Amino acid sequence: MAQSSYNKTVTLAITGASGAQYGLRLLQCLLAADCRVWLLLSDAAKVVIDTETDCRLPQEGDKELEEFFHRRFDAREGQLQLFGKRDWFSPVASGSGSAASMVICPASGGTLSAIACGASNNLVERAADVALKERRQLILVPREAPYSEIHLENMLKLTRMGAVILPASPGFYQKPQSVEDLVDFVVARLMDQLGIEQKLLPKWGEV
Repeated sequence: MAQSSYNKTVTLAITGASGAQYGLRLLQCLLAADCRVWLLLSDAAKVVIDTETDCRLPQEGDKELEEFFHRRFDAREGQLQLFGKRDWFSPVASGSGSAASMVICPASGGTLSAIACGASNNLVERAADVALKERRQLILVPREAPYSEIHLENMLKLTRMGAVILPASPGFYQKPQSVEDLVDFVVARLMDQLGIEQKLLPKWGEV
């Protein structure tokens, strides 16, 4: 299906930090907003998803994983594509094919470090490297506490490169009633950054 049939194409990477719920909820919201999503999952992310959520991911391979997320979030045919960590021929691996926006949610400390130094050892790191070199939108959602000096230095370095650091730090002025409300606060901020309409959280002054 042609890219023009979607509101936006977003590369979404989920890595091995705690907070898989943020990434899965963002995936759900992007698909519901009729965006095309190129999904990247680190090996550690799969472990965290199995540990923190009710998702029981298939173990067979990337194709089965893609079909699992298609069914779970009722994606249109061709709307969601999952690429493996060594899929160097995927569009996200090249500046000529990558999406205008990439979100890493959550972003582990190791992922922050690898991107900050340009390691590109796997597809998540390479896709982020492409976003930086092409001056495209890159949003990283760290979920760690406390931050070490290494974490802070890497976040500062990435910010100076043009990335946006949006920590998974939900606010409370909307009077959350559940964990889902806290997750939606962060996802709403991400949707706002991406320029995608969302109804999860009213903007300040609209309450």
